[in-house]
Amino acid sequence: MRLDEYQWSRNPRGLHVKRVLITPLEVNRWSEMAAGWAKLVAAEYEYTDDARELISRGITPVLRLYRDRWGAKPFDMQMREETLAYVEAGVKWFEFYNEPNLPIEWPPGTHISWQNSGIMVPMIENWLNWAEFIISQGCYPGFIALAETDAFDAAAVRWYDTWLNYLAENHYDRFRWILANGGYCATHPYILNHFYQERPGGGETSARPPGEQNGNEGGWHFEYPYDPICQRSDPGRTVTGGTALTPNGDPVGLLAMGRLFNERCARLFNTQAIPVLGTEGGIYPFPRDASNPFYQQDNRYPGYTHESQAEATVAMFNWIPPNAPPWFFGVCLWKEDDYFEPGPAKAVTRMRETPQIPRTVPAIPVIDGDVPYPFDGDQTVAPGPAPIHGTADFHMLILAPGLDTGWFLDSTQAYWEQFRPIITTAVDLVDFITSDYSLAVTIISPPESADSLQERIADQYPNVWFDLVIATSQQSVAEIFRKRAERGQRFG
Repeated sequence: MRLDEYQWSRNPRGLHVKRVLITPLEVNRWSEMAAGWAKLVAAEYEYTDDARELISRGITPVLRLYRDRWGAKPFDMQMREETLAYVEAGVKWFEFYNEPNLPIEWPPGTHISWQNSGIMVPMIENWLNWAEFIISQGCYPGFIALAETDAFDAAAVRWYDTWLNYLAENHYDRFRWILANGGYCATHPYILNHFYQERPGGGETSARPPGEQNGNEGGWHFEYPYDPICQRSDPGRTVTGGTALTPNGDPVGLLAMGRLFNERCARLFNTQAIPVLGTEGGIYPFPRDASNPFYQQDNRYPGYTHESQAEATVAMFNWIPPNAPPWFFGVCLWKEDDYFEPGPAKAVTRMRETPQIPRTVPAIPVIDGDVPYPFDGDQTVAPGPAPIHGTADFHMLILAPGLDTGWFLDSTQAYWEQFRPIITTAVDLVDFITSDYSLAVTIISPPESADSLQERIADQYPNVWFDLVIATSQQSVAEIFRKRAERGQRFG
């Protein structure tokens, strides 16, 4: 693909919804600020109609399915069904996983670090499978967005380097194919006060105080850490570090993580320009209360008030089209309620008053030349069934020894009528599914047999989707499958 072939509004302004399960959206809010992007975080199907309405207004939705503390777990069949509903609604931009360098995204007690291969490898392996499914639907998969921090274990630069080096060593052709066929990089640029406007006649490093800033005038800098103020105070600083003051990099800028991703991919995968979208971020936090507090997170730069944040937000969006690299497509401001409740923030008023400069996207190929899909011809192929991309070709429901088929059908008739899996007590039937087909297996097992079935199927055939239901009683199993049938949920 070329940069100009991605389908979107060509308007870098965006806004993030306030939370899941709010529908219908007040879509007029996006229209009022002349937005081109809407970031949706869905628990299930609640935003499908809203997505259609946004698209009809020329606003491009970006969709992430929310799961509490999902960690590195794979994209499951319920997520697949929900995703397909959004594809049908016209959504093309998707994300999977969210800020995994923060503990809130993991089960309690997980060791969250780029050095922990026990979380890093499964997450990127599962992301690859998800990304291929998204591309199979004619849509765009976002590379995993990180919290843009330089704390050692959570350092965004180190997480990207770890993942991208792993991909280069283990999935070079596969990842190149994803990038060349719709992949993009999702970032979270909370840029704090890493911006400024030059004082007239004062030179590039002379910054206007907040009260003198004007979003409709020139002289703005959003290129941190490459702007003149940063380079004067710490010469040679880059997003990857490069100085004694930045041992873990410096990712807190509008373009920083997108630049890192593009630079690393150019070196490792011979890419030219990969689209980058800030799916949440902006100049945040910003004051909304009557005391009008003042934020100055980095004392090298001016702070900001509610009023100056509004000027800078207008300036930021109009700075992007002529100044940002061609791969940068915009930012979804965090978040809807902060900008519209209890009434419109000053930034909304200023965006309403100020026309957005359209984003011209050049015809630059993401990767120059042909990038054929790697059919695992030069890789070790896992035994047994093939990987699942979308829907498994077969779904078996295996009853462990001692459980009766008639008992299952009596207890779970609604589930069986809805999904019609192959019901069997013959575990060795799995051995007859070749690499031409994919397989999902639901196991119903008493506790004492669960480990042996895990070894027999999941450990032996890594591509099989393994869905284990522990049968403590007939009543408990019946309740599990009754709930699945009610939710339209094939797997747990």
